[in-house]
Amino acid sequence: MQKKWCVAFFVWLVFSTVVFPQQESDSLCAKPVNRAVLLGMGRSALADSYLSPLEYDGLALSLLYDQLNGSRFFNEKLLLQHRFQVEIASTRNPAETSSEYLGIISYGLTGLYPIARTPKLRVFGGTGWDVGIGGIYNLRNSNNPGSLKLSTNLNLSALAIYNCKNFTFRWQMGTPFLGLYFSPDYGQSYYEIFSLGNDDGTVVLGSFHNQIGLRNYFTVDYPVGNFTIRAGYLGNYYRTEINNLTTKIISHQLMLGFATELLNFGGKKIKEHSWLKSVYY
Repeated sequence: MQKKWCVAFFVWLVFSTVVFPQQESDSLCAKPVNRAVLLGMGRSALADSYLSPLEYDGLALSLLYDQLNGSRFFNEKLLLQHRFQVEIASTRNPAETSSEYLGIISYGLTGLYPIARTPKLRVFGGTGWDVGIGGIYNLRNSNNPGSLKLSTNLNLSALAIYNCKNFTFRWQMGTPFLGLYFSPDYGQSYYEIFSLGNDDGTVVLGSFHNQIGLRNYFTVDYPVGNFTIRAGYLGNYYRTEINNLTTKIISHQLMLGFATELLNFGGKKIKEHSWLKSVYY
């Protein structure tokens, strides 16, 4: 019963803070959409006490789709960000005797409201929602080789965009403050949970006391012809501590890709048309 109330309360929070607008404008015209697709490569560190007491370290790869567009909400001042990411990692233990593999798919929706503006700098703050599903697989284990990673959270986010000649710099940081995530108890098998129905306590209400996360994203855009190259850094830190188990997932990746705006209308031509009010540049 307690778990059902937690789920119902969280769903209500998602809809009240993200889905329902404060007000809408009847004079809405088409809004530009800034889209970017980036590939990332770097290092990942995995520690999951359900699988092993050791920390595994290795290669991390990711595919990131990031979209920022205007909206009708809050007198058309609110920006909406959609983020979809696929991340995989192949890691080894310190003795090089075993491997762990990570795979996670995540989606996030964030509303960003302007809180400061100068001719070159814009600062936004907001909140949003995300969901992630995946897992960690350990080759050395035979009874419980895998650990399911399933979570959904409300997040706080801050975004700054700075324009300097042909360069556009962006920094964004986000952290979860309330959510739900899945965690078995120490020694509890997935056969017990999914086949025998012994799932009490596996869905946990997460906040700062048992879940810490930080997403740090920095990019720079530079127009080349009709395209805009986007390069940057993506850092993720995620830690949970519940049911006598500790999980830690850390990654640092260099990102590289392309950004387009309004039907692939990118590069220097964005600034050459006064009728196009960019949400990004």
